[in-house]
Amino acid sequence: MESALTARDRVGVQDFVLLENFTSEAAFIENLRKRFKENLIYTYIGSVLVSVNPYKELEIYSKQNMERYRGVSFYEVSPHLYAIADNSYRSLRTERKDQCILISGESGAGKTEATKKILQYYAVTCPASQQVETVKDRLLQSNPVLEAFGNAKTLRNDNSSRFGKYMDVQFDYRGAPVGGHILNYLLEKSRVVHQNHGERNFHIFYQLLEGGEEDLLRRLGLEKNPQQYHYLVKGHCARVSSINDKNDWKVVRRALSIISFNDNEVEDLLSIVASVLHLGNVQFAADEQGNAQVTTENQIKYLARLLAVEGSVLRDALIHKKIIAKGEELISPLNLEQAAYARDALAKAIYGRTFSWLVNKVNKSLAYKEGEFPGWRSTTVLGLLDIYGFEVFQHNSFEQFCINYCNEKLQQLFIELTLKSEQEEYESEGIA
Repeated sequence: MESALTARDRVGVQDFVLLENFTSEAAFIENLRKRFKENLIYTYIGSVLVSVNPYKELEIYSKQNMERYRGVSFYEVSPHLYAIADNSYRSLRTERKDQCILISGESGAGKTEATKKILQYYAVTCPASQQVETVKDRLLQSNPVLEAFGNAKTLRNDNSSRFGKYMDVQFDYRGAPVGGHILNYLLEKSRVVHQNHGERNFHIFYQLLEGGEEDLLRRLGLEKNPQQYHYLVKGHCARVSSINDKNDWKVVRRALSIISFNDNEVEDLLSIVASVLHLGNVQFAADEQGNAQVTTENQIKYLARLLAVEGSVLRDALIHKKIIAKGEELISPLNLEQAAYARDALAKAIYGRTFSWLVNKVNKSLAYKEGEFPGWRSTTVLGLLDIYGFEVFQHNSFEQFCINYCNEKLQQLFIELTLKSEQEEYESEGIA
């Protein structure tokens, strides 16, 4: 094992299982630190890979590197994400058994980047034909689209996933990717209407305003300035030097066409995004009885057109509630606070449903087409779980509480499944 590795790769211990003082937390951290200082960001614990975010580009993801890990025994080369990817792929092919890679860690640890790197590895190293190339492209391009609508800048991370994602990649009998499917969990909808100081709303809003063409913005009734929209200024950082919304917009537009969105569908999608911004700018004032009245007629006009609904019906719905008591329908007016709450609830619901629709649309484009691939009955599946990161804010939303709870459970599962089973194996073989 050691002979194939360069001196640099032998810094510290490559696998924590071999650590002499294996019960010492200090020794564990020191080993990580030693390797990190040499830009060795990957270390194993048995079959688990520990990754430390270097917060800079490292030259370890080239095609040459991919070839180095392709078809090589797990411990023959230094620890790397590609070794995990290759090992899972070979198990899938040789044992014909479905595989799963779980990626967990705190916010900003690099989970979403790791998912992208794994998908890129399969895109380069798996067998390819013309149809397979299309599937590979779509698998890779689903990322920027879902990130635009589901990721946001938080205090710790400029591109924090605010939803959980489980992605299935289907392989045919030759080991070529022929389809995929994405499951999304718990989008943080509260972010649409409120952000803590130093945070932003979902990327797509800023991308649209910064990168959208003049005539597109005119059709949507939007201005280029994010400061004009109440839902974008709560965190007081609508523009961030480290994020280039204009460039990201171009990437997202290109990705949408690759995953087979036609121009009408893109326009419809962006109309919904614009309608959320207009909703945030709907204002209310109280009449003599203390009931809410809409004071921003212009916004209602835009909303009626963008959402394809009757303006008067929408206005009434925003300032009244419907109660059904004993089979009778009663309509009662809302006060200012209730009307603002109803407006925000509508914005969250619209955005949440749009996100679910988007994931379904992406799934349709990734769906396995039986006719295109003969021998389809023998497909195997490789699952990738890119879960949301653990964060603690001054004010935690209910969704953030659920995110942290879910992460805690997943960490416990990791410990149960990996470390405990390793220990039991040692005990059963009588190894100290």
